[in-house]
Amino acid sequence: MNKNFIVQETNRLDKFLALHIDASRNQIEQLIKKGFVKVEGKVIEKTGIKLKENQNIEVNFPEAEISPIKDEEFLKNSLKDKDVEIIYEDEHILVINKPYNLTVHEAPSVKDATLVDWLKLKNISLSTISGEERHGIVHRLDKGTSGVMVVAKSNEAHVNLAKQLEDKSMGRYYLAIIDLPLKENLVIEKPISRNPTNRLKMAIIENGKNAKSAFCKIALSKNEKYELIAAKLFTGRTHQIRVHISSINRHILGDNLYGFKGELNKINRFYLHAYSLYLYHPTTNEKMNFKAKIPNDMKEFLENNFERNGLNEKLDENNIITCFNNFS
Repeated sequence: MNKNFIVQETNRLDKFLALHIDASRNQIEQLIKKGFVKVEGKVIEKTGIKLKENQNIEVNFPEAEISPIKDEEFLKNSLKDKDVEIIYEDEHILVINKPYNLTVHEAPSVKDATLVDWLKLKNISLSTISGEERHGIVHRLDKGTSGVMVVAKSNEAHVNLAKQLEDKSMGRYYLAIIDLPLKENLVIEKPISRNPTNRLKMAIIENGKNAKSAFCKIALSKNEKYELIAAKLFTGRTHQIRVHISSINRHILGDNLYGFKGELNKINRFYLHAYSLYLYHPTTNEKMNFKAKIPNDMKEFLENNFERNGLNEKLDENNIITCFNNFS
């Protein structure tokens, strides 16, 4: 499908398209960078090019290339120990609690079934305007991170939620257990990029992408060695919480990739959980909040090492939200 527009006044290409098509900033950037936008018949791949009056802009909205479903028996077998809990569902959105051992997207190194495969089996499929098969994935979680995610079930819902992600009207609060208590609640704003010596890791890099995280103290363990903290992201960089917390010599329990060391060698994953999600419903505009139950292994660690009295109150969503009220 193609659309044509005439420039009425000078503007940047990306800003012009934002005024004329219903898409998120990232989707518009992808359309331009992938060569789907022409100015005066010439393909333009620079988002910031200056447009002149009366120029003709042509946008080609590509059809997504849908990859074939993997062998159904393989998928079911791979997913049998990965319990994806549905927290909420209607015709527009699906809210889930992702288990920690499930990858969201396909990658050359991923051999097991992914969350996208799970969505395919449930016949929840979405083609984005940028021509990618995204299956409604608006935001993601690392394979090792459990917790709440929203999946869009229509193109309209996807665009709306993507815009909320950009303007921060949608977001999540995370829980983590770390190996050394924080001195105080704090904000860390340090740029992040791929680690130049280990491609599996991200790192604080001077010329990396801007990254900002806030951390709140929630509860101290009985032996005062560990601490349950909450985290909120103001940007969405890969491994952001893990990188920022390790930059102040704290480590999430079990996160060996980012420097955790200790006697807790029975932990086979890191204790990071996306606990609470807030958003506006993409069609009704109703403000909605969802909470993902803490996984059994993380819950058991809390019960064994933290005072149970008062823990539920500290884990109350309103208490966690209030903790971040002073951050901006």
